[in-house]
Amino acid sequence: MSAEPDYLHATRGLGSWLTTTDHKRIGILFLWTVSAALLLGGVFAILLRLELLTPGRTFVDPMTYNRFFTLHGVIMVWMFMIPSIPTSFGNFMLPIMLGAKDVAFPRLNLASWYVYLAGAAIVLTGMVLGGTDTGWTFYTPYSSKTPADVAPVVLGVFVLGVSTIITGINFIVTTHTLRARGMTWHRMPLFVWSIYATSVIQVLATPVLGMALVLVALDHALALGVFDPAAGGDPILYQHVFWFYSHPAVYIMVLPAFAVISETVCALSHKNPASYRAIAYSSVGIAFVGFLTWGHHMFVSGMSALDVGVFSVLSMLVAIFSAIKVFAWVGTMYRGSIAFRTPMAYVIAFLVLFGVGGMTGVAVATAALDVHWHDTYFIVAHFHFIMVGGTITAFLAGLHYWFPKMFGRLYPERWGLLAAALVFGGFLLTFIPQFLLGNAGMPRRYYEYPERYQALHVLSTGGSWLIGVGLAVTVVYLVWALRYGPPSGDNPWGSKGFEWLAPSPPPPHNFHETPVITHGPHEYFRPEA
Repeated sequence: MSAEPDYLHATRGLGSWLTTTDHKRIGILFLWTVSAALLLGGVFAILLRLELLTPGRTFVDPMTYNRFFTLHGVIMVWMFMIPSIPTSFGNFMLPIMLGAKDVAFPRLNLASWYVYLAGAAIVLTGMVLGGTDTGWTFYTPYSSKTPADVAPVVLGVFVLGVSTIITGINFIVTTHTLRARGMTWHRMPLFVWSIYATSVIQVLATPVLGMALVLVALDHALALGVFDPAAGGDPILYQHVFWFYSHPAVYIMVLPAFAVISETVCALSHKNPASYRAIAYSSVGIAFVGFLTWGHHMFVSGMSALDVGVFSVLSMLVAIFSAIKVFAWVGTMYRGSIAFRTPMAYVIAFLVLFGVGGMTGVAVATAALDVHWHDTYFIVAHFHFIMVGGTITAFLAGLHYWFPKMFGRLYPERWGLLAAALVFGGFLLTFIPQFLLGNAGMPRRYYEYPERYQALHVLSTGGSWLIGVGLAVTVVYLVWALRYGPPSGDNPWGSKGFEWLAPSPPPPHNFHETPVITHGPHEYFRPEA
């Protein structure tokens, strides 16, 4: 069997890629673009940490520093973490897992990639020409009054949101209408459950973000005063509208990560999931409760004690659904025949990072603690553990797990394990000191700091360099594997996942014969047998 994917043989050339409606090719197009966004956002993270190596100026002035952390945040949140797993692995794997030939709307699927490119181009152009310095949250009243040009970046994020809505609608319709014969809801792969829940959030919550961003742009450009108290506006209104989307957006980032972990844990433990329904239903539970917890970002904004208590309890409820998943994954690994390969290394890294991030999330959902930690480096560390660390390790787990499926090649395993160790170790070294900084009271986003904090900042900066080296090593050996890696065969993991029913790499319409599903996914042992 040729190691080059079959869907590359039919038509060649750049034009065939730019006009394709094959969900697999579109998934690969998204994979390249979101990977580029990850690397670009990582460059700005390293520049930020380099500036914070010393208490005063290291190499840039305060305004340039503000623009760097705005670029880092906007790129990582809106261009990588939110779209990364759904657009790349979701596009490639979801139809195959459902036994479908393609997504429900193939042309709309291609349009979502072009809309993403347009939004990314507007964001980057606006950042370079306008020098936006508001941070990725665009908080008012500063975003309404800054001399920097905010409107182009806000418009770009708005366009990126349109791309996610298109993708979400496509996945919802595909899941409802294109499942193979015999695939009931309780026979869908766990990956599909999480991507479906993510899609529901995308479709329902993203328009709220669009409304908030349009108001910010109009407020800045036309001085409407929507968020200006002097003109009768209310800056707290922006926080409510923004976080009503952006807290569910946390789950737009992490639910796809759960999807990847659910697949790889079962495959590399060679064991049935400890509880299929618990993992599946907890995804739906997170999607629902996530809409009710936005207020925990605003405990110090002046809300009543009753509101604080309600939002605190609801925020802790999300932790219950997340804990269900973690215990189910660990239960799946328990006494399993674990293959400690690169994807499993990233799974373990995810469990550690998500566990720490989740427990600190319960802590910051406690109002008395959040008052102390609010707007300090503790929040930065918590967010990066649960969102950035969780998304990146899951993304890399999925990339290494499905690399043979997507490209028909194997990568060098030792290099993969080395890169995973560098990324995981670098992440711990970067953000554990930031927990200590925040607990000591250091505010986040500050350009300067007292000398007594320098040792922790030096450790954090050193950790960022380790992450950068790990990602650079990953890029090198995967690019090498695309050309020189040995052929993988149809199913190198011995997985029972439905996507492995198709040849690796899949033919243009995924299957030589449309499968008929007679049992559930991830069944390494069937009780009836």
